[in-house]
Amino acid sequence: MKRLAILGSTGSIGTQTLSLVEAFPQEFQVVALASRRNVTLLAEQIRKFSPRLVAVEKEGAAEDLRRRLSGLEVEILWGPEGLVSLAIAPDVDLVVSAMVGTAGLLPTMAAIEAKKDVALANKEILVMGGELVMAAAKARDVRILPIDSEHSAIFQCLSGGRREEIKRVILTASGGPFRDLPRERFAGISPEEALRHPTWSMGPKVTIDSATLMNKGLEVIEAKWLFDLKVSQIEVLVHPQSIVHSMVEFIDGSFLAQLSITDMRLPILYALSYPERRRNTLPTLDLTQISSLTFEPVDQEKFPCLSLAYWAAEVGGTLPAVLNAANEVAVSLFLAKRIDFNDIPSLVEKAMGAHKVRKLGSIEEALEVDRQVRHHLGAEFGIAG
Repeated sequence: MKRLAILGSTGSIGTQTLSLVEAFPQEFQVVALASRRNVTLLAEQIRKFSPRLVAVEKEGAAEDLRRRLSGLEVEILWGPEGLVSLAIAPDVDLVVSAMVGTAGLLPTMAAIEAKKDVALANKEILVMGGELVMAAAKARDVRILPIDSEHSAIFQCLSGGRREEIKRVILTASGGPFRDLPRERFAGISPEEALRHPTWSMGPKVTIDSATLMNKGLEVIEAKWLFDLKVSQIEVLVHPQSIVHSMVEFIDGSFLAQLSITDMRLPILYALSYPERRRNTLPTLDLTQISSLTFEPVDQEKFPCLSLAYWAAEVGGTLPAVLNAANEVAVSLFLAKRIDFNDIPSLVEKAMGAHKVRKLGSIEEALEVDRQVRHHLGAEFGIAG
């Protein structure tokens, strides 16, 4: 039985992970759960899965949780120290890192240093500190198992060839809700329109990133570190059907692709059960119902966020942390109707251009860069940085 700590248990990935734990009670056991602030749902999860350890972001949320769970045997922690304690708990075999934002960075690094395997769904961890994270994982013989459908697809395809035989990897993108919308109409896009993704059901921030194609840019940076690739080896193609989740082209011209239905429980289950596969009751892909599979290049003038991410990936150092922080602030401002859709890449580019890039020396330095960018943009827009 594999014993799990789930960071971000009340989010989309976390709740789907718990649904798989429920479906495979003989395979997985929940030892620890963490949520930033959704105390109501977290309390329900605690009653259902009986974890030994729980953590939340704020002390007040921890006190609320203690009142709700009076009489239950569960240790309730809070703050960054609480998250780290969950991640390094001795009875945890696998840490599911699904906490959105920078909050997951320190506990995930702590898990790696404690020689825990990590099922990774948090983009920020590799975007902000990929070189340091992967070096630590290699030094401690820790497996980083990708949960993102695109990186899971590449991970699975690479079982058919050696890394030195890779010519390129192709990340597929649905194109989001504005693939066919003329560029001149982007300024009038509302948050409500941007949140209507044509294929996937995701949280608000990730859905907006999909609409701007920043999510693909972040995935380029992730792929660089996960699979030890040159940026020039990573390509993004628009694939509206969202059936081919990614592909690998080898030096002999052969392609391997991973196809499945659009259900995140498939890559989650693969990460949880790796190196084995588990038979499940999820729907399967009906090839007879597929009329066509189409691929097209990304219009990077229309979706400049992808170009910004390639810039950050090529330069490296502290620049990806700037990209990530500025994008998170920009998305929040757009959702709050403080800026237009077109202002998202403009704000990110401005922040990147103003930053003096340096070599990234530590995870703490990445977090400090993140804090500085948020503080500067917060002062500019009159919000908490």
